[in-house]
Amino acid sequence: MKSKPGTYALILKSDSKETIKIGRRLEIYIEPGYYIYVGSAFGPGGVKSRVLRHFRKKKSMHWHIDYLRNFLVPVGAWYSYDSNHLEHQWAQTLLKNKEITSIKGFGCSDCECYSHLFYTYTEPELSIELSFFSTVMHPAGYYDKINKKL
Repeated sequence: MKSKPGTYALILKSDSKETIKIGRRLEIYIEPGYYIYVGSAFGPGGVKSRVLRHFRKKKSMHWHIDYLRNFLVPVGAWYSYDSNHLEHQWAQTLLKNKEITSIKGFGCSDCECYSHLFYTYTEPELSIELSFFSTVMHPAGYYDKINKKL
């Protein structure tokens, strides 16, 4: 993963069932399975800096994902260094997938998307998901399992 601008999708795992408060207004119910959070990183440090920030538990609470991260464990990330902001296209693509559930209003308070957070009971498979994103992850798509070398 490089410190270049781009779009990312975090893959996070939950082993628990509970209702959690996200910021001041949003409350969501989490259950065992996998969550996919779509975002962009066009500021300083790019994708690497943003993804690593989301992996840390100790940080200031700024985005919806910061609150959720305290309850989920990161397992990987898809990302693209395309200069276009692809997070809205990715979110729309995930929204259309019948095997994935969207969490209304999460992570999209600054856009018109229905959600930037999605749930699936089974771990997303790299081969399936990269082909699934093939129309929106150009020029290149990447995937990293979480490890200390990120």
